[in-house]
Amino acid sequence: MARTFHTVGVVGLGTMGAGIAEVFARAGLSVIGVEVDAAALERGRDNLRRSTERAVARGRMTPGERDDILARVGFTGALADLRDADLVVEAIPEVMDYKRALFADLDRVCRPGAVLATNTSSLSVTAIAAFTSRPGQVVGMHFFNPAPVMRLVEVVGTVVTEDGLTADVAELARRVGKTPVTVGDRAGFVVNRLLLGYLNHAVTLLERGVAAKDDIDTAMKTGAGLPMGPFTLLDLIGLDVSHEICEVLFQETRDRVHAPAPLLRELVTAGLLGRKSGRGFHDHAGAARPPASAPAGPAGPAGPTVGSVHVLGDGAGDLAARLAAAGVKHTEAEEADVVIALSGTPVVEHAARLPRPERLAGLHLVGDRVAEVVSTAITAPETARAVAGLMEALGRTPVPCADRAGFVVDALLYPYLNDAVRMYDSGYASIEDIDTAMRLGCGYPAGPFETLDAIGLGTVRDGLRALYAEYREPFFAPTPLLDRLVTAGVTSIRGR
Repeated sequence: MARTFHTVGVVGLGTMGAGIAEVFARAGLSVIGVEVDAAALERGRDNLRRSTERAVARGRMTPGERDDILARVGFTGALADLRDADLVVEAIPEVMDYKRALFADLDRVCRPGAVLATNTSSLSVTAIAAFTSRPGQVVGMHFFNPAPVMRLVEVVGTVVTEDGLTADVAELARRVGKTPVTVGDRAGFVVNRLLLGYLNHAVTLLERGVAAKDDIDTAMKTGAGLPMGPFTLLDLIGLDVSHEICEVLFQETRDRVHAPAPLLRELVTAGLLGRKSGRGFHDHAGAARPPASAPAGPAGPAGPTVGSVHVLGDGAGDLAARLAAAGVKHTEAEEADVVIALSGTPVVEHAARLPRPERLAGLHLVGDRVAEVVSTAITAPETARAVAGLMEALGRTPVPCADRAGFVVDALLYPYLNDAVRMYDSGYASIEDIDTAMRLGCGYPAGPFETLDAIGLGTVRDGLRALYAEYREPFFAPTPLLDRLVTAGVTSIRGR
């Protein structure tokens, strides 16, 4: 028989907890909010009040609806007041010892039939449940910040979760206006498992000097169409939170892509945590220059005026025609002011065949708006600046980068897609649920499998092979499923 939920407790009323309380209250449920002391309780009350007032100001809620929501939420400093709750959701800091102690207390004070849920984003739900006498009634209910706005909820079951419980909790999520994705208890679940590998890898590219942080952000936002660049997102999440999730992921996977990048660890140790501290990868409070690796390409004043170019590679004719329309003539390589290699392979391979290789820069066009300007070890700085200027004249945003496999966008995007295929192939989640989770949980314009089909399975497989050949990281090797699909001539992983 399906469970019904009428009264919900929320323990921890920070930004996330207050948002969760608001979600339940908006749906007409009675909510009991719990905090550790009077000061924290008042902050929680203020969080809820400010959030609902913003909704009224933006026309998303009437004053009467706001008053009804506030009337449905009670505030207390005593866990014992949760004794009649049907469901209790904890939203306290991501520290296992804190959560275990809280769940032991909740197990003692809540009625036997109550369901206990953790909002953990990465910790083991099984380990938390083990500290209760009712592990079968403990689930994960992972909301995303801001909870009133974000539609996704990851519902996490364990190997001992009672039959039907995750379905009941998923139905509750639908009742409060969310889209649930039901998964098993693996570190990071769907969203953080895929997201943090990508973010951590972005930090590694920065450390290796492939590109500067602002250019990486630009490439992924403007070129790949993501809502924000990886360093902007890391600062928003909190570098300490990101570091901790990476640690949890690494402890489970032992994959180096999840081992926190040294630069990430260094910033956390220095107290540079992102927006909440005023400074992280970016400066959020007018502080001194934020940490960054030196840019790999153009820097300083604009490059020399270019009167002639020679373009190599696939699509050379089209680019040459566009440059000619802008007043730059196409000529032989020996005579050109600059040589541009349109290439997905190492650009230096072209340079080695030129009489003046310092005049060569690579170019990788991403979407309709970005051009990755690639400098080899022998590209003259003025050449890279000149090519960047040509791209600006054509209406593209230049992203300077080093001559490394995948450059910036593909080096970050393809491993993320590969990891999604790996997750699906392991049986952890369906293609539809993974796509839904990343679209709703991260605000991506498309899920990884939608993106994979749009780019082409063969293109992504070959790009991963190039990344693996350069970096020799097992994480970059194409998953066996992706390899088999390409070999079999399958063109759509979603439609196969």
